[in-house]
Amino acid sequence: MLHKNDTPIKEDYASKKKARLGIIFFFIYLFFYGGFVIIGVVNYELLAINTVGGLNLATFYGIGLIVFAVLLGILYNFYCSRYEDNMEREMEEKEAEL
Repeated sequence: MLHKNDTPIKEDYASKKKARLGIIFFFIYLFFYGGFVIIGVVNYELLAINTVGGLNLATFYGIGLIVFAVLLGILYNFYCSRYEDNMEREMEEKEAEL
């Protein structure tokens, strides 16, 4: 039994902007993650230093990376929604002019 989806799919006019933003966020995160890896390779003793709340730097930095990834995801969603709304509005205005 085949199920067919009859829901019309709208064209994503903002896909290029969203892809560019995703790549930018990827490299921003890669920079901070690379810092963690470099510390671990070059001076791993530094990761044992106690920081806030008695956590060592490795744990603090790792939790920070997770929180930062979640924040980047929220920002990505926010900006992509804006891009989609703006581009859709522009395309509707162009179609109305024709």
